[in-house]
Amino acid sequence: MGRALLFALTLLSLPAFAVELKPFSASYTADWKQLPVSGSAERSLQALDNGVWKLNFEASMLVASLTEESTLRVDNTTFLPQTYLYERGGLGKSKKIEQDFDWEAKQVIGSDRDTPVRLPLNRGLLDKSTYQLALQYDVAAGKQSMSYQVVDGDEVETYDFRVLGEEVVRTKAGLVDAIKVERVRDPTQSSRKTILWFAKNWDFLLVRLHQVEKDGKEYQIMLKQGSVDGRAVEGRQD
Repeated sequence: MGRALLFALTLLSLPAFAVELKPFSASYTADWKQLPVSGSAERSLQALDNGVWKLNFEASMLVASLTEESTLRVDNTTFLPQTYLYERGGLGKSKKIEQDFDWEAKQVIGSDRDTPVRLPLNRGLLDKSTYQLALQYDVAAGKQSMSYQVVDGDEVETYDFRVLGEEVVRTKAGLVDAIKVERVRDPTQSSRKTILWFAKNWDFLLVRLHQVEKDGKEYQIMLKQGSVDGRAVEGRQD
């Protein structure tokens, strides 16, 4: 009993493994259930200079376009956002969000649809793009439930997630073994639904995302092709 307790305490005292980012790129089909035409989406992570990484997402359809871009650093196991940009045009009202994460001044400074935003900045605070990367790596680490503090508009929101299990996803690249994850929301506060699938054998690359909005509109992206650390994603064939 004493040995078991000592072993457990030793495990608890071990440092968490440092995050080792790997560049990736992926292209997706993008579909709005209410629209007869399909669009496309691209998501990528690339290394810049001095330990900075750029995470980029772009989606376009006949009537709408969306761009989301973050720059970030990683300090051991902590993601440190540097900048965030979101632009949407076409369908509905256009929208632009800009954020600068000033770690020396410990402030987030930016604007949301021309409204100035200024928030206190502490380690662990993420933008609306970088948290998705943190989620990817937490799922890879085997976590079953995750919680993130995210800058959302002019305030900080808590985003909770839980692992639902494993599922095979049929993609253009073949059948991919994936971990299925859902965003946990209070049903009395929001009817939105978000489910994500991460590829087990491909550094937990996002292979599918399904979103249901408050008004019932559904949006989905599905992997067409991708590469992780220079290796092309290849799923199983039927």
